[in-house]
Amino acid sequence: MNINHYEESKQVLSGGVNSPVRAFSGLGINPLFIDKGAGSKIYTEENEEFIDFCLSWGVHILGHSPSIVREALKEGIDKGTSFGLPTVLETKLAQEILECYPSMEQLRFVNSGTEAVMSAVRLARGFTGKNLIIKFDGCYHGHSDNLLIKAGSGVSSLPESSSKGVPKNAALDTISIPYNDKSVFEKVMREKGRETACVIIEPVAANMGVVIPDDDFLHFVRKITSEYGILLIFDEVITGFRLGLGGAQQKFGIKPDMTILGKIIGGGLPAAAFGAGKEIMKNLAPLGEVYQAGTLSGNPLAMRAGISVIQWLKKNPESYSRMEEIVSQAVLEIKKNSLLTVNSIGSMFTVFYTQNSVRNFSDAGKQDFKLFKKMYQILIKNHIFFPPSMYETSFISTVHKKEDCLKMAEIFKKGDL
Repeated sequence: MNINHYEESKQVLSGGVNSPVRAFSGLGINPLFIDKGAGSKIYTEENEEFIDFCLSWGVHILGHSPSIVREALKEGIDKGTSFGLPTVLETKLAQEILECYPSMEQLRFVNSGTEAVMSAVRLARGFTGKNLIIKFDGCYHGHSDNLLIKAGSGVSSLPESSSKGVPKNAALDTISIPYNDKSVFEKVMREKGRETACVIIEPVAANMGVVIPDDDFLHFVRKITSEYGILLIFDEVITGFRLGLGGAQQKFGIKPDMTILGKIIGGGLPAAAFGAGKEIMKNLAPLGEVYQAGTLSGNPLAMRAGISVIQWLKKNPESYSRMEEIVSQAVLEIKKNSLLTVNSIGSMFTVFYTQNSVRNFSDAGKQDFKLFKKMYQILIKNHIFFPPSMYETSFISTVHKKEDCLKMAEIFKKGDL
């Protein structure tokens, strides 16, 4: 690995990166600078090959640089890259998505998950006439002010921001409570339900590592929010089209009021979306008084890429069960190391550096960072790339082979920790 790339980038980019986790902070190694990707592999500027279990943080469900996406983009580039005007491609991708997510009747495209969440929350507030947001500790919904908030231990602590630069008043409008804790959620609803515009949740938490909802937790949240007339927002930026064509809401049989999608729907290009029933969406400008806009929203190249990926997934639904089977086999091997805990669902998994079960953010915070750092260096030496944080999710794609995953699992199982 060449240190010069990182030293050079630090001269012109803040921290040398454009997203903090890419800096490999505290890991004792420099960030990888990637030249290209192909299938299940990525290649550095020095042409080192790594089996990739990050996949651009879950984006590449078909692996890197699939031919169908390349072909779609080549055709699109010849026609133009941006118009700032409607295209039929936007309609087509919306139709493909809505067919899989019957909880939505309409949607709007934006360029990132953060933008989608910010817009959805504004719409929820405009629709309900209320301001309070309820979220869950460890669930990440982008970096907008209102959602970089956590409330400490349950609801007894004063709310505080997870970032400097966020006004205290923003924190006052958000309550963050433990994931998978029905009693705290019910208590908050009794105290604040009448003031609450929306409850936003990752139906499968994936930004504190994979944390699976307890058997009846999501149904309980749906029941209580309905009783109080609160909009339930499913942030499926990660789980959308990842846990199946209909995402987590199809898997768990729950109909949220609003849905947020990202990552996979752009086919590797910047795209995200938020949507709901027509009664809610008609409050969005130009029909209603909730404003949202974006020059590059619905970018024709992103739309083409997204259409190609979703159409492929629809034609090959068996790919989901195959990925799940491969992950399950690898997880069984990793679990033979008693120092580790593994959570998995579908093609998503997280290795936690603790011997205890992980079902909320507090549990995830009790990991052994020194153990993680040592294991991460071992993985890199063996040309295996994982997300450079112990609070992230790992993924496989439709082109990962069983051998790729078992090679990775064997390193964890060996116990050379």
